Amino acid sequence: MRTCNSNAQLHAALKCYRSEGQSIAFVPTMGNLHEGHLDLVRKARTLCDIVVVSIFVNPLQFGAGEDLDAYPRTLAADKEKLFSEGVQLLFAPGVEDIYPEGMDKQTVVGVPDLGDTLCGTSRPGHFDGVTTVVCKLFNIVQPDVSVFGEKDFQQLSIVRKMVTDLCMPVEIVGVATTRDEDGLAKSSRNGYLSREERDIAPLIHQTLNTCREAIACGFDNFLQLESHARMKLLQAGFEPDYFAIRDARTLRAVTEDTEEIAILAAARLGNTRLIDNVRLSLNPVGDWKMLADG
Repeated sequence: MRTCNSNAQLHAALKCYRSEGQSIAFVPTMGNLHEGHLDLVRKARTLCDIVVVSIFVNPLQFGAGEDLDAYPRTLAADKEKLFSEGVQLLFAPGVEDIYPEGMDKQTVVGVPDLGDTLCGTSRPGHFDGVTTVVCKLFNIVQPDVSVFGEKDFQQLSIVRKMVTDLCMPVEIVGVATTRDEDGLAKSSRNGYLSREERDIAPLIHQTLNTCREAIACGFDNFLQLESHARMKLLQAGFEPDYFAIRDARTLRAVTEDTEEIAILAAARLGNTRLIDNVRLSLNPVGDWKMLADG
């Protein structure tokens, strides 16, 4: 596996592969890799000849008081994991490579509407930081395919919209959330949980599943379901940010035209902010069908 720390190094390496007609898959990450990230890499390997993984802790997507300085940097361990998965190229740029004129002079890419709700409400500017860096990384790598996890369903939706709106020639592939045996979604932030908090954390997924099952059985008072779910999380020690039943395409309220429902939650447990989601889709006879966990 070759590690490239600058755009020029990466371009030179990719030029060799492209001259041989090899396809490129790209997995953008912020490092501190876990099994969920490696599942993305494994999917990428099935899609293209060459896999590029980036590790860049993007300061533009962190707001005031968020955990930029505390975010784990585990580059040596990450390299070992990527090497064992057969990754050909690791792109590990510095902030000066991605934002050479500083973040205050950086052109910002924003996706309106999809980025203004849910996490976008409680973390203003976050998704502009995400889409800006992803746009830059796509322009640097120029992949045929890029792979994202479905755990952050809103982020995946926003990236897909950005690619469509800006006519970017890259296919976006979503991969189902990787979970621990008790259902907790794999996340770099799980390492912040105390032992007691880790025991409580799977309740967020259990509550999402309970809500999904109720809808699948015909219960359609969504406001009541949302309120009950938030109360259940609050009583267990969470500080709910949101628990929302939305149209999976628009991330807005469910309407008679909705074909797929996304149930999304974000909540703090101690100092750790957890997110998760599950989804349902209408089957051909008009009943709700539970999909694999997102």
